[in-house]
Amino acid sequence: MPSSVESAFEIAVFFIEKASSENEYIQPQKLHGLLFLSQAYFSVAFQGRKLMPAVFVADERGPLEPNLYVALSSVCSNIDLNSTLPDDVINFLNEIWRRFGQMETERVIRKSKENSAYTTALKRGRRSEIL
Repeated sequence: MPSSVESAFEIAVFFIEKASSENEYIQPQKLHGLLFLSQAYFSVAFQGRKLMPAVFVADERGPLEPNLYVALSSVCSNIDLNSTLPDDVINFLNEIWRRFGQMETERVIRKSKENSAYTTALKRGRRSEIL
């Protein structure tokens, strides 16, 4: 089943821009927590469908998408995306933001770590894929 968007960068940029529009800086850990929660909640809301083509791994700091982690922490800070998110995805992400966006970073990470898929992956070892 195809994902709803072309890349995880689209979802990351959505949250970065959403935070910026509210004069907020989004910490990298919080961003990864929001991405993970979005993927998990989307799968539940849409019968197993993936929001984005992303692989999350368990890190002791919480879930993270390793490709985004490397890209956003190095030279790819100016990402040029030539796509528009579908309306249903925007509506869904706005709900994720409404529910989790105002939470402190630590609370978002704690919420992400409470997920059973995360805890199972972490038991398998650091950087194990969250299934």
